[in-house]
Amino acid sequence: MVEDERMQVIMGLIMHGGNAKSQAFQAIQLAKVGDFDGAKAAIAQADQSIKAAHDTQTDMLTKEAQGEHAKVDLYMVHAQDHVMNGITFRDLAVEMIAIYQKITDK
Repeated sequence: MVEDERMQVIMGLIMHGGNAKSQAFQAIQLAKVGDFDGAKAAIAQADQSIKAAHDTQTDMLTKEAQGEHAKVDLYMVHAQDHVMNGITFRDLAVEMIAIYQKITDK
């Protein structure tokens, strides 16, 4: 993989991970004011961002299995950190939305 292409992959991972986190945060804010349909839609957007990042990771793993080694440097670690944070934040958001829903239903 040429350096420009590699940096595009890295920036894509950062973008998708950041988008997932932002969309999950938006979902929490919507649930907080009782907009559970909006919260559900924001989680769906976060899921799309996570899927895009996961698809990139799957492609990288496939290439690795085929002998095309991915260079692991601080950029790649940073990108993977963004993806992991996006996934974690999304999972926490789902739990917080459920709590807000439960409080609202009482």
